[in-house]
Amino acid sequence: MLRLPAFEFRPVRSVEDAAALLSEYGSDALPVAGGTDLYANMKLGLFTPRVVVGLRSITELRRMHFDPAHGLRLGALCSLDSIARDPAVLLHYPALATAAAMVGTPEIRSMGTIGGNLCLETRCTYYNQSADWRKALGYCLKRDGDLCRVALHSQIGKAINASDTAPVMQAYDARISLVGPHGARVVAARDFFSNDGAHATVRQSDEILAEIVLPPPPRGARSSYRKLRLRNAFDFPLLGVAVAVATNEAGACTQARVLLGAVGSAPIEVEGAGALLLGSHFAAATLADAAEEVFRAGKPLENANASLLYRKRMLRVLAQRALEDVAAPLR
Repeated sequence: MLRLPAFEFRPVRSVEDAAALLSEYGSDALPVAGGTDLYANMKLGLFTPRVVVGLRSITELRRMHFDPAHGLRLGALCSLDSIARDPAVLLHYPALATAAAMVGTPEIRSMGTIGGNLCLETRCTYYNQSADWRKALGYCLKRDGDLCRVALHSQIGKAINASDTAPVMQAYDARISLVGPHGARVVAARDFFSNDGAHATVRQSDEILAEIVLPPPPRGARSSYRKLRLRNAFDFPLLGVAVAVATNEAGACTQARVLLGAVGSAPIEVEGAGALLLGSHFAAATLADAAEEVFRAGKPLENANASLLYRKRMLRVLAQRALEDVAAPLR
């Protein structure tokens, strides 16, 4: 049985107090919200913080509010389950509701938070193993090693971003608020995720992800999220495809974004697929061309629990299904 290493738990009641503690202890401290990812990684020896800063008592981070004029505001501690069930999210941001509902098991979704899912540590079959296994292999760039086991000559880690909500947030053009000891800053979702698998996001070690803001849905907005996994009950994604579109009064596409998750170290936007949809009325041939563009653009890494060839082929399938989801009510 894997056990948690010894650590000091320091609960806080404000974002400012959390940032101050993280700044004080530096690399010896990590924040925790639901703990569904952090504690599992600590058991594997991937993280060994001396201090764990508990965020669950910060009530202001549990607020969720939708305003048609300003969009959706999500406190970082909103549970994935509450987001998946919220009527406003289901109506105006259905891809987010779907993605949140597909994370883990009911118990994990009740504990896990939207902030935690966006800050999910990148994953790799060479890295997410026990300490003894990784030591025998010789470690890797993500921890204690000097090379990437996926691409031996790469200067950056090639672990994948396995967050279900990450590509959806980028498809919706969300903005993420970070609070540190020197104040707050806002980062666009497209800039929040790092393309270096050894560093999942641009969040600094002394910053707290406080809030996510999604803009109001445009006219004729439709969105979808499709996920590939080995076990539909709870697995991390092997692939994820998020599509968000908008249409004018004539039913022609005016906005289109297609994002891939669990393919690279950050969500990947397939701009070519979105460009094919613009101005279209979502004819079957157009959807097929867009799905083919996703197939050409997507380059899965060989570090997940399924073959690269299978995941590559499924890119077209998932993209076609997600595109048909957003086109169906508009035809």
